[in-house]
Amino acid sequence: MKMETNNQLVNKLEQEYSGRKCGILIAAAVSVLVLLCSLPVWNWILVNASETIQVLGLKESAKIASGYTVYDFLGFVGESKKGSLGMAAMLLLIWAIATVYFHIALLVKVALNKKGKKGNLSLYVTAQSAMLFSAILSIALIGYVMFANGQIGASVIHLSPVVYVLLVVTLVVYLMIKVMEKREMKLYKEHGFLAELKRNKVLFLMLVPTVIYFLINNYLPMIGSYFAFTNFNFRDGLWASPFYGFKNFEYLWKGDLPRLIRNTVAYNVVFIFIGNALQIVFAILVSQVTVKWFKKASQTLMFMPYFVSFVILNVLVYNLFEFDYGLVNNLITKLGGSKIDFYNKPAYWPLLITAFYIWKNIGYGMVVYLATIMGIDTELYEAARVDGANVFQQIRHITLPLLKPTFIILLLYALGSIMKGQFELFYQMVGRNGLLYNLTDIFDTYVYRITTTQPLSIGPGTAAGLFQSVFGFILIVVVNWLVKRKNSEYALF
Repeated sequence: MKMETNNQLVNKLEQEYSGRKCGILIAAAVSVLVLLCSLPVWNWILVNASETIQVLGLKESAKIASGYTVYDFLGFVGESKKGSLGMAAMLLLIWAIATVYFHIALLVKVALNKKGKKGNLSLYVTAQSAMLFSAILSIALIGYVMFANGQIGASVIHLSPVVYVLLVVTLVVYLMIKVMEKREMKLYKEHGFLAELKRNKVLFLMLVPTVIYFLINNYLPMIGSYFAFTNFNFRDGLWASPFYGFKNFEYLWKGDLPRLIRNTVAYNVVFIFIGNALQIVFAILVSQVTVKWFKKASQTLMFMPYFVSFVILNVLVYNLFEFDYGLVNNLITKLGGSKIDFYNKPAYWPLLITAFYIWKNIGYGMVVYLATIMGIDTELYEAARVDGANVFQQIRHITLPLLKPTFIILLLYALGSIMKGQFELFYQMVGRNGLLYNLTDIFDTYVYRITTTQPLSIGPGTAAGLFQSVFGFILIVVVNWLVKRKNSEYALF
């Protein structure tokens, strides 16, 4: 009897209305409800303002409101001077934004009503993600209120009933979608993650060391990003230092951000495109050499600068361009010209930095393209020669098109770090010469300088690093999406 009741329920959920299943429409309706309740006009967190001011010993002029949304609760953290609440409030904000994203994605998919190769499975995954994120957000808010009241020492913060209603509704819809998904998975012979884990447990076990490595070295350090939002001091530590909001970013913007963006992006664009173009050219030239000893000697000579220490590069550059005894100025004077004060004229340094970067890296980058060329089927070249194609035509119609995927992948990798410069190169070539900063200062040298010369400048330095990472992440996602639209085989993900 129970089995029949469940089947009847599933059948009703899978009945179609205007081409969409009833269960999907219910999930979409709940998403609309969540989005409406998530608007900044609805306060989810309620505060007893007068009692809070009294308990914390704040001034009467403290701007403590009676209600906050998840989006502006960081304002309460700043006004209450309770820095220990900041990190958790920041995580709640990020989670809330992710929740809104999944609900919008669900509504877009329902509106488009496009079925994939495996029916509605992709839609079910999005729906489950949206509901699960909402439920976890509600649970996290309940836990956060308990934590916040414990930190303040009084029960001055409460949650709106909306939070509890959304928790129940989203969990019910999540279970409903799970039931619908189960039937569709049987139809398309899908097994789910747990079945896949059981089937390939040895392979997943082999992934454990890699996962642990990335957790320790890549993800746990990301917690330090919170420095960017605090006025850090060693007495209170990271978790209890006064919450500073976006003031560190304001300091960065008002100071040097436009110049740093211009310099960092401009240098990297030049490095990426001129560097890759020359690496392709030299890889093709080396591949055309038939004399083995000359080919190996050329590869070795071009690869050697990559191993030259940046400290040695500093010595080399100084001895070349020093005003009184530098080799370049000595040659100029012997030829009847006037000496050039390179270290007091910024205009020369973009060209010099680019030249030395290419000199150091051209051999290393060339190896990647040369390996791709060596992997091209020789029968393609033989067929082209039979058809009367000369060397240049073979390069144009065979080599370059087959190098395109490698170039795009390297380009995507490079764009991810376009806001990160070659710190060693710039620091060793320019050093602390303030006269050259206008055209040579990049994010990495700026962060190093303010964190080593200014006391307790951890916040602005972290803000600069966080801006770099977010900028690079957005850029690589957008470029990857554009590449995927053009040719999905060339995309990274």
